[in-house]
Amino acid sequence: MNTYLPDRRIPLPRSRGRTALSLMELLVVIAILGVLIGLLAPAVQRARDAANRVACLNNLKQIGLALHGHHDAYQTFPAGCSYRGGKDPYPYVSWGARVLPWLEQGDLWGQIGRAYAADREFRSPAHAGYRATVVRMFSCPSDSRTSSPSTTLDPFKVALSSYLGISGLDYLSPDGCLYLDSRTRLADVRDGASNTLLVGERPPSADQQFGWLYAGLGQAESGSGDMTLGVRERNATALAARCWRGPYEFGPGSFSNLCDLFHYWSPHLGGSHFLFVDGSVQFLRYSAAPLLPALASRAGGEPIDFAD
Repeated sequence: MNTYLPDRRIPLPRSRGRTALSLMELLVVIAILGVLIGLLAPAVQRARDAANRVACLNNLKQIGLALHGHHDAYQTFPAGCSYRGGKDPYPYVSWGARVLPWLEQGDLWGQIGRAYAADREFRSPAHAGYRATVVRMFSCPSDSRTSSPSTTLDPFKVALSSYLGISGLDYLSPDGCLYLDSRTRLADVRDGASNTLLVGERPPSADQQFGWLYAGLGQAESGSGDMTLGVRERNATALAARCWRGPYEFGPGSFSNLCDLFHYWSPHLGGSHFLFVDGSVQFLRYSAAPLLPALASRAGGEPIDFAD
């Protein structure tokens, strides 16, 4: 005999599926994401800058070896900019071009020589291809403008450089190592090779008309602002109406400020790299600005206290 047993299973309530977040929940999620991005962005920026600083330091070390290679071959560092009253076979060529053979760019230097033999005017069509050749060692990875030729004066194209030779105090007082028609020997650096600057960071000008790697007149046809610069440089250009006469000193700058072409600075956080005569590279903070005149002179005998 079948006995009826009631079904004791208790039916579960149907779950109500959710298809979207409420507006309040969405706002909370967005706020959390915003906080996380705000926390991560500076860390990412610092990591990127640290990597670029290492690359920049290595560039300057290689440039230092090239400068010493030139000194070994000719018993002097190259002229910061060449003219010699119009008698130089490479008028207005930069020190950066002269060290190309020691940066595995000997063929390029040979081509530059042939271009000058054909036409001594570096702005002529004979120099066009070489004038626009980018050399990676002179390009700071934090400045994308230097990774390709400048077309600001299109069709006149030029390769740019992130590094300028230290001429001394200013273009009127070239007491450093690389300046117009300089022929500086290690023996001339009486302040000590480890206490004397040779090359520093300064990005090309905002209009990219200063900071040319190959050759350039610079201000007062001294190369200043193009391939050399003083650490208390003065403004002798037609920019007097826009930029004060100076002297300018080491400090922060920006890619958009045309007046920053007159002083050393870098796109790195807090300071710039400098190559010393002994081949070492140091990252100097902007607070070191008072020390730069003493560090820039080759034989001034000034006391230097890095502790300050």
